[in-house]
Amino acid sequence: MRHYLSTLVGLVLLSLVLAATAQSQLDEDKKMITAVRQFYGSAAAQRTHGWREMVNQVQSQQISEREVLSRVNIFFNRLRFIDDIKLWGKDDYWTTPLEFLGAGGGDCEDFSLAKYFTLRELGVADDKLRMVYVKALDLNQFHMVVAYYPAPAAVPFILDNLEGTIRLATERSDLAPIYSFNGQHLWLMRERGQGELAGQASRLSLWNELRGRLDVKRLQKPRINLDY
Repeated sequence: MRHYLSTLVGLVLLSLVLAATAQSQLDEDKKMITAVRQFYGSAAAQRTHGWREMVNQVQSQQISEREVLSRVNIFFNRLRFIDDIKLWGKDDYWTTPLEFLGAGGGDCEDFSLAKYFTLRELGVADDKLRMVYVKALDLNQFHMVVAYYPAPAAVPFILDNLEGTIRLATERSDLAPIYSFNGQHLWLMRERGQGELAGQASRLSLWNELRGRLDVKRLQKPRINLDY
């Protein structure tokens, strides 16, 4: 009887903790959506609501990491591609996920960063993820994608705003890797290989500057409104 009561009390406490955590997440979501609405408008708030809804649905379901990748990739690839110089008036500006959703579009770095931060929030380990600078050979321009390594020595899957389907890196002969990074490290890439560790990701000034703007109080507004 004592063991039964102890188990019951434990379950009740666990339920209370889970309920408090869920409520805290809902409160944080509302805070983000409200901030985006006030700063960018109702259309941006709807996009942000859709993002939080997608995140909460994935967290409540028992699905494979591969399916998580697919849902995140599909969600963000709906946004519009536009160059930084047109949208932000800068040659290179890396947006936070809220700025990307607020603006309603961005360039390849913005797509990749939003996917990376969302996958991290959904529990995908940092050592499985890299943001990879590549040369898009068909377009003859530099480009960024997200690479997902299911195992350390595995061929990664590529999440790309130019290609709707998530494919293995060996199937993307149109991309030539240059260097990659995640929240911890920076790598110089070898052809079709893991790459040579080149230092901490803090060497990337844009990455450092971006991480300092993740708070809702530091949102920036683009030069043009894509919702009109």
